[in-house]
Amino acid sequence: MSTLAPTIAAAAPAAPAQTSTLRRFYWSVRRELWEYQAIYVAPVAVAALVLLGFLISMVHLPADLRAAALDPARQNDLLQRPYRYAAALIMLSTFIVGIFYCVEALYAERRDRSTLFWKSLPVSDVTAVIAKASIPLLILPLVTFAVTVATQLIILLLGTAVLSVSGVNAATLWAHVPLLQMSWLLLYHLATVHALWWAPFFGWLLLVSAWARRAPFLWATLPLVAISIVEKIAFDTTRFATMLQTRYNASREAVIAPGTLPIDPMTHLTPRVFLSSASLWLGLAVAAALLAAAVRLRRARGPI
Repeated sequence: MSTLAPTIAAAAPAAPAQTSTLRRFYWSVRRELWEYQAIYVAPVAVAALVLLGFLISMVHLPADLRAAALDPARQNDLLQRPYRYAAALIMLSTFIVGIFYCVEALYAERRDRSTLFWKSLPVSDVTAVIAKASIPLLILPLVTFAVTVATQLIILLLGTAVLSVSGVNAATLWAHVPLLQMSWLLLYHLATVHALWWAPFFGWLLLVSAWARRAPFLWATLPLVAISIVEKIAFDTTRFATMLQTRYNASREAVIAPGTLPIDPMTHLTPRVFLSSASLWLGLAVAAALLAAAVRLRRARGPI
C-alpha cells in the first residue's frame, strides 16, 4: 500500500493554476486591443496625413520664416502651428474612436453572440466592463500621447533639416518649439480632460451599449436630445444642454487658462482648482454609477 501511494499521487491530475484578477484584467485589455485595431491604427493614420501635409508645407517654410523675421508673434505662430495641428487632429481622432468603441463594446458581442463564449471564461463581468472602460479612459490617452509626441519629434527633425539646408538658422526653430514643455502640457491635458473630465460620457455610452438591442448610437443620443427639448418647452431653460456643453468643453477655466490650446507653452495649469472642482467629482461618481449599471446589464442580458 505504501509503495502505491507515490504512484497514485504522481498520477493524480494537478490542481489548475489560479489566475489573479490583475492578470485576467490584463488579458481582457489585450483582447480589446486585438479586436479593435482602430484604437492605434486611426491615430497613426492621422499622424501620417499630418506628416504628409507638413512635408508639402516645408517647400515654402524657409521663405515664410524669413518674411516673418521682424514679427516675433507671427514667427512664433508659424513655427508652432504644425505641432498644434498634429496634437489637435490626433486627439480628435482618438476621441471619435473612443465614442464608437464604447457604443459597440458591449453591443457587438451580444449581436454576434460571442458574449456566450466570453461569459464562459473565468472573467467576471466587473473585470470585463472595467477592461472595456480602460480603453477610452487609459489606453487611448496613452496612445494619443505616444503618437503625438513621436509625430511632433519627426516634424521638429524634418524642420531642422530643411532650415539647415536652406541656410536658415535652425536654432530659431528650437527656441520657439519647447517640445518637452509641450509634451508635458499634452500629457496633463489628456489625463485631466480625456481620462477624468469626460469619464461620464464614456460611462453613458458603455451603459447604452450594454442595454440597447439595436441602433445603440441612436439610443445614446436620443435621450439627451429629448431631455433638452422637453426642458426648453416646459421651462424655457437650457440647463441640461448647458451642462452637457460645459462637460464637453472640458471646463477650460479649471484645467487650463481660457483661450489657449492644451500644448500652448503659455498655458497656465491649475491642477489644484481642477482637482477641487465639485463638477469633477460629481462626474466621476456618475461615471462609476453608469459603469456599475453596465456591469449588471452585461450579467443579465443575453445575445440579441
